[in-house]
Amino acid sequence: MKKNKEHAALYPGSFDPITLGHLDIIRRAAKMFDRIIVGVLINQEKKALFSPEERATMIREATQDIPNVEVITFSGLTVDCCKELGVGTMLRGLRAVTDFEYELQIAQTNHAMDPDVDTVFLTTDLRYAYLSSSVVREVATYGGPIEQFVPENVIPRVREKYRR
Repeated sequence: MKKNKEHAALYPGSFDPITLGHLDIIRRAAKMFDRIIVGVLINQEKKALFSPEERATMIREATQDIPNVEVITFSGLTVDCCKELGVGTMLRGLRAVTDFEYELQIAQTNHAMDPDVDTVFLTTDLRYAYLSSSVVREVATYGGPIEQFVPENVIPRVREKYRR
């Protein structure tokens, strides 16, 4: 059966910074969808380590070998971003059962706001089940090794932030 319409997904998040877990989700999803749009959320309420533009740049560099990935920054509701992009699928990664409860609530809320948007969940590779951007920031705060947590291009940038 021939596909008539591009099947794209928005993978939203703060990615502060992008981790190997995020990258794993992106790589796997890129095989399932025609196009993956990684959406870096601009959240004025959160004190971020990196600016949205810095995060987007790091993600672009880390995904440059995946041709069907693009990176944007956005603010506001994620369902509104989906609508603006003409995307009907939101992609979310799950590390543990505790993530599922929260993510399910968000997915149901998004679907209630826009029934044309569905959420697809991908479980993380077990190697990254414990990993989050906050774990990376905490380890980096104390000068710990972050090489096994983030893409290579991110390491010097994180180190530089904590040198200041």
